[in-house]
Order: sequence, then structure tokens, then C-alpha cells
Amino acid sequence: MSVVKVIELLAESNVSWEAAAKDAVKEAAKTVKNIKSIYVSGLQGVVEGDEIVKYRADVKVSFVVKE
Repeated sequence: MSVVKVIELLAESNVSWEAAAKDAVKEAAKTVKNIKSIYVSGLQGVVEGDEIVKYRADVKVSFVVKE
């Protein structure tokens, strides 16, 4: 029987929403092992002078804690 835990992270990038999601996984992997998937549940952008200057992603990270 597998047990999966889900944590939620908010990540920010100056490049893109995809980069923000990748940064979330990279940071989570520093302390969490067995990451299996992510779910991006929300996206936000910060606009200055008619341009998006920050991309934010609400990312749910799933990982196995017991198999």
C-alpha cells in the first residue's frame, strides 16, 4: 500500500509561469524525496508598465512517504 502526501508551494519567477513551477519543484526536492507529480492550481502575474514582471504559480507537490 502506498501513502502519498501533498504539500502546497507558492513560487515566483521573473521569466515565466513554467520557470516558477520548476523552481517550486527544485526547492521542494531539497528536503522532500520521492516527488512523483505536481499540480499547478493557480497562476498570477504582477504587472508594471503594461508588462508582466513577475510570474507566480501555486503548485501542489505529491510525493510517496510509504510503499
